[in-house]
Amino acid sequence: MASKVRMTRGKFEGIQAIADDHGIIAAAAMDQRGSLQKAISKAKGSSVGAPEMAEFKALVTRVLTRYASAILMDPEYGLDAIKERAPGAGVLLAYEKTGYDADKPGRLPDLLPEWSVRRLVSAGADAIKILLYYDPDDSPEINTVKHAFIERIGDECAANDVPFFLEPICYDDRIGDEKSLEFAKAKLQKVTAYMAEFSKPQYGVDILKVEVPVNVKYVEGSPAFEGAAAYTEAEARELFKTAASAARRPFIYLSAGVTDEIFRSTLELAAVADTGFAGVLCGRATWQDGIKEYGQGGAAALEKWLLGRGVQNIQALNEVLYRGAKPWYDFYGGLDNIEIVDGPRESLQVGTFEAGQ
Repeated sequence: MASKVRMTRGKFEGIQAIADDHGIIAAAAMDQRGSLQKAISKAKGSSVGAPEMAEFKALVTRVLTRYASAILMDPEYGLDAIKERAPGAGVLLAYEKTGYDADKPGRLPDLLPEWSVRRLVSAGADAIKILLYYDPDDSPEINTVKHAFIERIGDECAANDVPFFLEPICYDDRIGDEKSLEFAKAKLQKVTAYMAEFSKPQYGVDILKVEVPVNVKYVEGSPAFEGAAAYTEAEARELFKTAASAARRPFIYLSAGVTDEIFRSTLELAAVADTGFAGVLCGRATWQDGIKEYGQGGAAALEKWLLGRGVQNIQALNEVLYRGAKPWYDFYGGLDNIEIVDGPRESLQVGTFEAGQ
C-alpha cells in the first residue's frame, strides 16, 4: 500500500474548491488581458478600455461558471467579474504580468507589482496561477533565473497555504513559429522536460497546467489534420503517455487558443491514452467566438451568444472530461491516502487589500 501523502489544509481545501464534486477540475479561463483587449478592439472597430474588459469578463463568468468548477481570472480587470460567478465555483487568480518583454532574450517572467499572494487570497483566490514561458533547452543563465522565480512563488504560496497552479508554455526561439511542423516534432521533448522539472518539490507546485505534447493539426487522421503529418494517431497516443509519465504532480490540460472542436478531439486522444489528466483550464476554445458578437452588438449580443453556443461548447467539453479525466486526488492514491495537516494560514493576519495600497 502506498504511503500517505501529507497535505496542508489550505492547499487541500483550495484544490477542492477549484474541482467539482467528483474531483475533476473543469475550470474556465478568463485571465487574458492584452490579447483580449486587442481582439475586442478589432471586433468593435475602435479601442476599448477597462470598462469593456470588465464587462466582457463579467458576462462570460456569469454564464459559463454555471457549468464550470472554477474561473481563472486576472486581478487587473476581473475582480468585479468573480463576484458574478455561480455558487460553488472556485476562483484562481493570475499573479503574473501579461506577456513578456520581447526586447530581452528568454521571455523572462514578471509579477504584478501591486499584488502579492497574500493580497490575492484576500481578494478571493482559492488558488494562485503563474504562466511561465519555458524552453528546457535555453541557456542555464536564463533558466536558472526562471527556476529561482518559481521557487520564490512556491514559497510564497506555501507561506499563505494556498495551492500553486503553474502553467509552463514551451517555445524555441531557434525554431521560431510554434505552429510549425518543426516545432510540433520538438514539442514532446519540451513538454515532457518541463513536466519533470516543475514536479520537483523545491518549486512547491500543486497542480501543473500543461500543453498537450502534440499539435493535432499534424496528427494524421485527426479532425484538425491539414495534410502534413508529424505522427500517426497511434504515435500521438504514445506521446501523450510519455509526457504524462514525467509528471509527479496532478496535471490538467490547457486549450491554448484552439477551437472548441479541436480541443475536444485532443482531449479524446488523451482519454484514449489514459494519461490520468485531472481536467482542464479552458479559455478561448469556449468563448472566443463571442468576441465578434460583443464587438458588433455589445453586452446583449454577447450574453445571447453565451447562452446559446457558449453553453453548448462548455457542456460538450464537460462530456469529454467526464469520460476521460480522473479526480485530481487519484494521482495520490485517492482521498483516503491524503493526510490533512494544519498549515501556516491560521497564524497569518490576513487583511483586506486593494490594489495600490
